[in-house]
Amino acid sequence: MFPVGCACNPGNIRRPRSPSPLGLASPGTGGLPHDSGMEKLVVCPYKRPNALYRLICFPWAGGGTSQLAQWGRLFSSSIEVSSVRLPGRESRLKEPFAKDMATIADEFSSVLLEELQEKPFAFFGHSFGSYISFAVALHLKEKYGLEPFHLFLSGAHAPHSEEFVPIKTASVSDAKDEDILKYIEILGGTPSELLQNEDVKKHLILTFREDLRVLQTLSFEKAERNIPFSCDITCFNGTEDKSHDVEAWHDLTSGDISFYELPGGHFYLLEPSNEIFLTKHITKCIENAGL
Repeated sequence: MFPVGCACNPGNIRRPRSPSPLGLASPGTGGLPHDSGMEKLVVCPYKRPNALYRLICFPWAGGGTSQLAQWGRLFSSSIEVSSVRLPGRESRLKEPFAKDMATIADEFSSVLLEELQEKPFAFFGHSFGSYISFAVALHLKEKYGLEPFHLFLSGAHAPHSEEFVPIKTASVSDAKDEDILKYIEILGGTPSELLQNEDVKKHLILTFREDLRVLQTLSFEKAERNIPFSCDITCFNGTEDKSHDVEAWHDLTSGDISFYELPGGHFYLLEPSNEIFLTKHITKCIENAGL
């Protein structure tokens, strides 16, 4: 039904390591705005108004903000970390799911525009999140002449590669719930006890289905001699995950590109040792950018 190792993967109904909101940094002035409209779409629990850079994270299919938003505690004071929140989950639970990738790119570009104009910014996306980050970055570049100075992409094919075609053509509407659930279980990343809760399981399946449908609306064909980005790109992948066509990302930027494989499957980034490597490496890349 789904291509094995499909880059749109479920995930994060996962308990954050800080079990209480009291463990989060207290809100303050500066940083990403603390108004309810922004906080609904962009989660930034560790606000750093004096940070020099911003790192915006984009979660995987079926996922929320609990894991990547907590990365903020691992970065130095020079970097403020936030995670985007898609409709249909968490505080946006009652909102209808996004219709297509273009709608998502436009929404987040509009919401983030003012903040991204203030300070240099980078994007990190895993799997489905890599494609969202690409779509948002492309929209920002084409409409506003603005782009991240670094794209960190994890577990994803380049969107114009032949390897991406099976994802776009996978059967979604006809897929049975039990088939989607089996696929989620094979990929891992979701605590088994949560899948025992019928309400959680039902919503996860629905969210995954809707996110995959959105992914299939991503339309990008690289025009000849057109290189959309000038930023550096770093690609990560799990050693036991399906290989991804990351070499094709070369076609999309005039900047430097690098590749890293870390031990584990598709959700290698949930392993504490890999999380430490990722955050340290991303910090080094950002702080050495010389902006």
